[in-house]
Amino acid sequence: MNPDEGLLRRMARRNWVILGLLVLFSLPWLSAKISLGVAAGGLVAICGHHWRHRTLRRMLDWPEQASVGGFQVGYMIRLATLGAAIYLLLVRFELHPLALAVGLLTVLINILITTLQRLR
Repeated sequence: MNPDEGLLRRMARRNWVILGLLVLFSLPWLSAKISLGVAAGGLVAICGHHWRHRTLRRMLDWPEQASVGGFQVGYMIRLATLGAAIYLLLVRFELHPLALAVGLLTVLINILITTLQRLR
């Protein structure tokens, strides 16, 4: 069996586990803004990762339909959407910025864990 089979699926599941652990670790602060900030940051990171994954998968599955310009436009739309979401979370909902940053690290932590596992 190829070790790469199911890697993305395992990483997607691990994202949710890491987010759950980060939210759990934020609970001792007894602050809704901190726990919600971690959860919201993690959701933004996971949604952005999933969105990028679907776009790349579509490009790789149907390369004849893919275009560089279309990918770039989609990338800019995704970036603007994620930026707007973060802006709203900070300004409108006044979530704690450090907690939001910790939540945004969810996918990065997952990639680091996966890399360290593959180095063994």
